[in-house]
Amino acid sequence: MEQKTQKLKFSAAFWTANVAEMLERTAYYALFIAITFYLSNILGFSDIEAGFISGGFSALMYLLPIFTGAYADKIGYRKAMIIAFTMMPIGYLLLGVLPFMLEGLGLVHYADAPEGAKALVANVITENQYFGLHESPLKWLVIPIMLIMVVGGSFIRSLIRASVARETTTETRARGYSIFYTLVNIGAFSGKTVIDPLRSWIGERAYIYVNFFSTALCLIALLLIIFMYHSVNTEGENKTMREVWQGLWKGLTNKRLLIFIFIASGFWMCQQQLYATMPKYVIRMAGEAAKPGWIANVNPLVVVLMVNLITKWMSRYTALTSMVVGMILVPVAALVMSTGNLLGSEPILGMHPITLMLVVGIMLQGLCECFITPRYLEYFSLQAPKGEEGMYLGFSQLDSFFSSIIGFGLSGVLLQKYCPDPKLFETREAWLEASTNAHYIWYYFAAIGVAAAVGLILYEIITKRIDAKKQ
Repeated sequence: MEQKTQKLKFSAAFWTANVAEMLERTAYYALFIAITFYLSNILGFSDIEAGFISGGFSALMYLLPIFTGAYADKIGYRKAMIIAFTMMPIGYLLLGVLPFMLEGLGLVHYADAPEGAKALVANVITENQYFGLHESPLKWLVIPIMLIMVVGGSFIRSLIRASVARETTTETRARGYSIFYTLVNIGAFSGKTVIDPLRSWIGERAYIYVNFFSTALCLIALLLIIFMYHSVNTEGENKTMREVWQGLWKGLTNKRLLIFIFIASGFWMCQQQLYATMPKYVIRMAGEAAKPGWIANVNPLVVVLMVNLITKWMSRYTALTSMVVGMILVPVAALVMSTGNLLGSEPILGMHPITLMLVVGIMLQGLCECFITPRYLEYFSLQAPKGEEGMYLGFSQLDSFFSSIIGFGLSGVLLQKYCPDPKLFETREAWLEASTNAHYIWYYFAAIGVAAAVGLILYEIITKRIDAKKQ
């Protein structure tokens, strides 16, 4: 018993890094659940523009960790975390300030514009857009601001995962990543909890003020790292840039890992619709009273409750086997979410049918994550040579890069085609006709889920045969 307890004991650096990650995830998801609303309703971008901007933001956040993770291996994790947690609050603060700056330049909400000005543009913009922003290039200032956050966030994406790898042993690795993922989802749950009460209190300007909340949390995380993060595991620090590039090339030319990453991106393409599609879909289809933040929170709640149990249960099986089980559930979840639009509009269990079926589907998605993500991270960490954990765990984020680029872009196109903004139509009848097949959106993601599941099954079979021949 004493030996088992010793095995499960983790260092102070492990806990500090994970608590900082929990705070950062709370900050991130408080904004990210509302990011497409911030871009469309606050800054005046279209659905497609908002989809591609938010998708590009998310994609770069998951592409750069390959390089920032490799650089962090060289300069040390503590220095790299301080850089990251300095950049993130600067980015959030500027996102909060940007709308006020634009208002100061006369680019104000349509409802606040002078009556004469309203008359001039009455046939050009709707009441939900900001007066002047539909034609002003200044709204694109959001891009450089988001780039600051991308660079800071890319360090965090690789560093905390790499810290878990360094602060655990082969025997405790799966358990360590299970704890990590539990705290990540506590952060995700907390962040998404903020936006709906804030929106009820101050309306759409909640999408602005949430950035100040995120700024404060990242500053707290920065102080934690400065005063409490001290690790004795410093393998790889002070390596030459030649060695850094050699490690990067080795990872980027690993064909087996690249195929594995691309298959896994199918899961995340479906999972990220919690932020790309669901918020606009549920408000447009179930009404303004819908609370997308609470609906999305079903996912991290399920993960927090189930991830440790499922990881322990599946510990007798390989990481790939556990992931296959999760992948099979992915298209089922998407199909369940599509059924809400087919059940009419009468409440079921006190909820709009669309809301109810989204909740059930998101519960299934949460179970998918429990089977997939901790074992995915474990699989990658075990491929990493000593001193290159940051680069390899950054490399593991490429699945989210592919899924963000394709998933968010596809979401914008599908929303505009099947579930357009009601404010773009003169009558509700015209909008109802245009959105009759809104549930078709989920069929696309169900098909992607099926392809990913089949791909992973084939990957496991083929790699096992290759490894058996080598042995």
